[in-house]
Parts: sequence; structure tokens; C-alpha cells
Amino acid sequence: MTDARKPMKPIKGRGAASRVASRFDATTVEGVDDGWGSVYEDLAEAPKPATTVTEERARSILTRNQSPDVGFSQSLNPYRGCEHGCVYCFARPTHSYLDLSPGLDFETKLFAKTNAVERLREELAKPGYVPQVTALGINTDAYQPIERRYGITRAVLELFAETKHPVSFVTKSALIERDVDLLAAMARDNLVSVHFSVTTLDNRLASKLEPRASAPHSKLRAMRALSEAGVPVGVMVAPVIPMITDMEMEHILEAAFEHGAREAGYTLLRLPNELKEVWREWLELHYPDRAAHVMSLVQQMRGGKDYQAGFGTRMTGTGVFAQLVQQRFRKARARLGYGRFGELDASRFAPPRRATPQGELF
Repeated sequence: MTDARKPMKPIKGRGAASRVASRFDATTVEGVDDGWGSVYEDLAEAPKPATTVTEERARSILTRNQSPDVGFSQSLNPYRGCEHGCVYCFARPTHSYLDLSPGLDFETKLFAKTNAVERLREELAKPGYVPQVTALGINTDAYQPIERRYGITRAVLELFAETKHPVSFVTKSALIERDVDLLAAMARDNLVSVHFSVTTLDNRLASKLEPRASAPHSKLRAMRALSEAGVPVGVMVAPVIPMITDMEMEHILEAAFEHGAREAGYTLLRLPNELKEVWREWLELHYPDRAAHVMSLVQQMRGGKDYQAGFGTRMTGTGVFAQLVQQRFRKARARLGYGRFGELDASRFAPPRRATPQGELF
């Protein structure tokens, strides 16, 4: 059962403001105002939800897909849920499969795959394994705050470096700078690329949209540090949100280029499944004056709906506004001199030894 009563105000430090119901919930509770406001008093005065982490033993660790528009076919996610709390995160609905809310639960009830390295070593050691670029932390950020405590991403990266296996990152965290030693060494063998996801350069807006992700200036600083260390760095202007962040596109591309980014991409706001409810709630709490206009533009780019999931258009949308965003991006990218990275090298891969009960004798 999920409590779906509407919040009266945002929760500081959190993207979602309530436990939006999961599409698999059998029962939900909905508040009805009796005119006295009493039905909302407990929500208005509720304590700030704490972050909890459940350690789990993954049965498998590599995820494969055949989607033609995501740029990779294999990924690894050290964590489930993400404390960054990005209100627009397309991965929020995955928490429904855990019987949890895509709202507050997604950013407060996290799961750490403590046997990730063990499972990865088993996968890479299989005789029929074919190496391919693996996106590390693509569903939920591999460098979210709990990585400081668990270090799973670092351990996984060490195994990829040991086996000369190509890896790519998209992150919103400056914590990736911690691993510059590994990343720089892998870059020398053409084994890694890093893209920073930048939604806004406005600190105040970022604190509302992505409250526990690194601040914009921290991302840029990490971008420069990695670039100066020889790591190929790119930027994803993501997501582009009409009437909220779309006017910043050119500024983000300029700032990223100045800090060493040499490849660029963008995606439009995507609202699959329950995410549309999380997003609408956020809009009404933070921008009630323009909420209807924002959603009107979103629907203009999605064939009259909140979202369309068709390959080829789900990232860039359709319609006049979507075309305008695309034209602006292409012009800015060309003007600034962004290029494209070459393919990472999978030919150097050296499988790890399989773990045995006897261990290593020599």
C-alpha cells in the first residue's frame, strides 16, 4: 500500500515530495480535504526521510539491451535507486519492481550490490564472453554519494582496468575525480570515456532539480581535471526541459567546452510511467505559475501525450519546439568545435582467471 496524499510543500534536499504510487500497488491512500486542512497536517510536519541502504547479493551483474538509440548494448549498475534525487530521472519507475515508490523511495531506499566484482569476474571469465563497451552506472549513478562508503564502482573499475576492458560513464557527480588514476591509465589504452550530465548552470535551480548531485561548478571542475589527465570527456545537456532549462543549452555547451569537453549530446525530458506524476507534483510545488505551459510544450513534443516511447524519437521528441531545440544544439556544437570520439578498444581484453576453491597457488 502506498500513501499517495499530495504534499503541501517540497522537502529540502529531496527531489520528490511524496511517495507517488507504484503502478503495481494493489492499494493506495488518497487524502480528501475536509475544509479544515487536517488531512494534510501530518504531511506538512513530517520529518525529513532518511537514506537507508540495503546490501544485496546480485545473481547477475551485466545487463544487455537491443535498444537502437542508447549508444551501448551492455551496462552494469552497482546500485539500485539513487540518492542524487534528480526529479526528472527516467530510472525512477524501476523502483516499482521492488514494490517501492518511484517518488521518495527511489532516492531514500537504496540497494548496494556488494558482490558486484565477484559476479563480474565470473562473467568476464566465461569462455564465450565477447568484450564490448560497458556503460557503468547508466541506470542509476555509479558515483552517487553512497559510493564514498561502499566503493563498489571503484572496485569494478579496477577489474575492468586489470582485464583491459572498455568502459564508458555518464555521471552527475564530481566524485568520479577520485578515480582519475585508473581513468587516466585506461585512457592511455583507449579504454574509457566519461560524459558529464549537466542540466543547468544555476545552483539554485540545480538544488531543486537534482538536490544531492554535484553542484554545476563542481561538475565543471571535475570535467577539467579529467580532461587535463588525458581522459576523453564529453557533456550531455540532459534533460532539456522547456521553459525551465532549455534557454541554458548554449551556455552549458560553452562552459563544458571551456572545461575540456570535446563531445556533446542532449536529450529531452522523458516522462515514462509514474515519472509523469513525480514531475507534475514537482512543477506544481516549484513553478505553479508556469506548470501548465511547461506540460503543454512537453505534450507538443510527444504527440499530444506526456510521453511517447518510440525508438528514434523518445530522446529528441517531435514537433516544432523539438526541432528548434535540435537546430540550436547542432549550431552551437558546430560553432564551438565539438567533435566525436572514436570507438573504444575491445581488442586488448584479457580474461581474468576463474576463481577456484583452492585459490591461487602461484
